[in-house]
Amino acid sequence: MTDHLFSPIRLRDLTLANRIAVSSMAQQSSVDGNAQDWHMMHLGQFAVSGAALVMVEGTSVSKQARGSPSSMGLFSDDNEAALGRVVSFCKDAGDAAMGIQLSHSGRKKMVGLPADLREKLIAGGAEWEAVAPSPIPWDNESVVPGELDEAGMAEIKAAFVQAAGRADGAGFDLIEIQGGHGYLVHEFLSPITNRRTDAYGGSLDNRLRFPLELFDAVRAAWPAGKPMGIRLSATDYVEGGWDLEGTLALAGELAARGCDFIDTSAGGLDPSQVIEVGPGYQVEFAAAIKRQADLAVISVGLINQAHQADQIIRSGQADMVALGRAMLFNPRWPWHAAIELGAQAPVPKKYTRAHPALLGWAAG
Repeated sequence: MTDHLFSPIRLRDLTLANRIAVSSMAQQSSVDGNAQDWHMMHLGQFAVSGAALVMVEGTSVSKQARGSPSSMGLFSDDNEAALGRVVSFCKDAGDAAMGIQLSHSGRKKMVGLPADLREKLIAGGAEWEAVAPSPIPWDNESVVPGELDEAGMAEIKAAFVQAAGRADGAGFDLIEIQGGHGYLVHEFLSPITNRRTDAYGGSLDNRLRFPLELFDAVRAAWPAGKPMGIRLSATDYVEGGWDLEGTLALAGELAARGCDFIDTSAGGLDPSQVIEVGPGYQVEFAAAIKRQADLAVISVGLINQAHQADQIIRSGQADMVALGRAMLFNPRWPWHAAIELGAQAPVPKKYTRAHPALLGWAAG
């Protein structure tokens, strides 16, 4: 195949210089949903890293959608202005396209927070009540979510649509819906968390219904020339849960609806999951989707070596790779990978004096 890690890829009207994305990584550093100076630093370093796409962390589409008081949000004019400032800064400084993940916490609201803080938040108002497809808590210490009715689902769809409009206003080039890792959309997909007996539960077709309705509503509101995708967990890693067969069925439906890419991960729905972690341990899921669905596929999962990432693209297992921890450890990972592979990655003019390949000497 001619595709490789440093070949360009086009998604609708957006052309990315290479196949490297920086994963969305929760920073829990927002105030009232507003991005802070921390986000300028955190995302700015990746904008000049040589990666083609930088994803902003999972961003709550409403106050009620937040998982914690420090969650990023895109539900107010202040949220939009704060994120717009970050996006503008990143684009002025670097060459990367900017993407954002739109999210609703579902039953994972307040999971992991200290008990005293949870109690304080619950006493503070309705926005800290959890909602989900079914009233099944994350664990014995978590709140029992209220079961969504159709009016509640309609409100959530409207919140995603409004957040997509704000994302466009803030200058984002690409959006993805958080449909994995145990958050609300994933909870509708999995029979572990969806025990409904109406049209939104039971059969696979019924469990796909709300995620597909949500996708259609947001795609219709998002500019036609801008790409839109979804993050999916390909399996729950729990017997009787969401699995690859369901993921492939959903991928086919999404492709038919104009989905441009699937950002393929796994797990995160149930604390009883059993995962064998190793280098590239989730690539097989991306490869399975790539073989069947007519859309781009992004792979994740301990991808941290240049030749490893390049082989994933060359072998056709995925169209892009997304790195998280590797980029935190080494924000110049794409520079180093390009040198190792004999390729080129974007370098800001102000940094050229530090780049070995541009100075004519080998990296040490």
